[in-house]
Amino acid sequence: MKKHISIIGGSGYSGAELIKILLRHPEVEVTTVFAHSSAGKRVDELYPQFRSRTNLTYEEYAPGKVVNDDLVFIALPSGEAMNYIPALIDAGKRVIDLGGDFRLQDTALYTKYYKHAHSAAKYLSKAVYGLPEWNREQIQSAQLIANPGCYVTSALLPLLPLVKEGLIESTGIVISSLSGASGAGRSSSVELSFTETNENVKAYKVGVHQHTPEIESVLQSFGGAAVAVTFVPHLIPITRGIYSSLFVTPKGNVTNETIDAALKKYYLNAPFIRLLNNAVPEIKHVQQTNYCDIGWKMYERNGQIILHSVIDNLVKGAAGQAVQNMNLMFGFDETTAL
Repeated sequence: MKKHISIIGGSGYSGAELIKILLRHPEVEVTTVFAHSSAGKRVDELYPQFRSRTNLTYEEYAPGKVVNDDLVFIALPSGEAMNYIPALIDAGKRVIDLGGDFRLQDTALYTKYYKHAHSAAKYLSKAVYGLPEWNREQIQSAQLIANPGCYVTSALLPLLPLVKEGLIESTGIVISSLSGASGAGRSSSVELSFTETNENVKAYKVGVHQHTPEIESVLQSFGGAAVAVTFVPHLIPITRGIYSSLFVTPKGNVTNETIDAALKKYYLNAPFIRLLNNAVPEIKHVQQTNYCDIGWKMYERNGQIILHSVIDNLVKGAAGQAVQNMNLMFGFDETTAL
């Protein structure tokens, strides 16, 4: 029997990507998609790519409409999921939140970086961090999944094995990430207009981006060492994709072979991690996929290690990773529909 799924926030880019993936999933059925401003519109009216593929119509959310659902995805901006999750959890629903409300266990950090208070702090302890390659067992039994941030996924996947194995210094980690415009969501703004983004590259939220404490806290949690990172995100004139370059200092006698062994130790059987060794990854090779491509090189001139990773911010960085987590929660093959 198919699992019944609903999506709160189904009209944004991540919500649309969820719909696309779930419509081809043989084990689930999307029963309802909720969207406040688009309520009453057909999904294929807002996104013509769904013509002849679904008859779903966006609806206003009401708790009674998800009573028979096995899982609810929430794809809303930060600060909004916390208004829905307490009631859903209390009703026994399984939930995957694609936003940032339950990624940080420290409410002071949340308030500092997200610029508003957390109103559902007592539910933070129920949240399991949804990075499948590192938290598979907990994800399988979780009721609430905090899906990682897109930038965070691109940074954590190459860094975690090196931190875990004690191969790099825990301070002085520099992460320079470039993202396509879809990472900012579907809402219109002058800064994201074609005229402003075309033929342009722009750093933003330098030193204050909300993904900084998430990167540091997860590296400490799973990597076993307190770290300090410098994270600088950039907007580039493409629609989708994230390119992260990571600059780290080796600890002790580290070689390219040591790095290769560490990455293979953790990812040799990971279905969505592709290790490229000294080859340089490219965004175009992961667009529309759930893959993360990782390349690396140790530079003898200064002894520094430079790693590169690429993901699609809407798939591995959002909806694809969320479905990967759902597959683990329900005991499906991890790669189903991906």
